[in-house]
Amino acid sequence: MAVSQELLDILVCPKCKGEIILNETRDGLICDKCRLLYEIREDIPVMLIDEAKPLDK
Repeated sequence: MAVSQELLDILVCPKCKGEIILNETRDGLICDKCRLLYEIREDIPVMLIDEAKPLDK
């Protein structure tokens, strides 16, 4: 079971409160403004700033 679209519609980046998008592999959420990737583990988005992975520039 994947993350529901309803949940994706209400989630925002916890750092900047900006829009996040599902990545191509559907295993993480990306904030383009902060350049962070929030992983999705077992269909649950991990929206913790300390656990976010920086995106390559």
